Amino acid sequence: MTSLAIMRALARNAAWANHRLLGACAQLSHADLVAPRTSFFPSILETLNHIVLVDLFYLDALLAEGRGRAIFAKGHDAYPELAPLREAQRAVDAKLVRWLETLTSDDDLDRDVAIARKDHVNVERAGKVLLHTMNHAVHHRGQVHAMLAGTAVKPPQLDEGFLDEDLPLRRAEIDELRL
Repeated sequence: MTSLAIMRALARNAAWANHRLLGACAQLSHADLVAPRTSFFPSILETLNHIVLVDLFYLDALLAEGRGRAIFAKGHDAYPELAPLREAQRAVDAKLVRWLETLTSDDDLDRDVAIARKDHVNVERAGKVLLHTMNHAVHHRGQVHAMLAGTAVKPPQLDEGFLDEDLPLRRAEIDELRL
């Protein structure tokens, strides 16, 4: 399996995991979404906002779209309601998958990506930016998963994304997401 194939698989798996997690969160009341919880961010909704904003930030850098840190202008309240947040997450996930499909070889993962920081521009390889983005989202999805355990909604299964044997378990969601 090539590095590019792995990145494509990671992006599809992230889209699927986000879909499942946000579907579970949609069963919560708004009060449950914003209730104080123990984690890095103080609520489920703030954590979900962080995930989508960081995904947007790094995708913006990978595609050299030029928005940079302006993506964070509204802070972790960018999406005060879950429905628009779900739409934004689904859109960024689909855009990442589509972009990865345009790449033709592992060499495309070695191109430089300029990342706007507060006081400088950091330059990293596309493959490292992708790995960082995927790891970041897994980390925070795990936090939301744990916070869900303190609600009436059962945290969804998120770790059956790669094995062929598991495909029947997620076929409907994969088809819905067009992955």
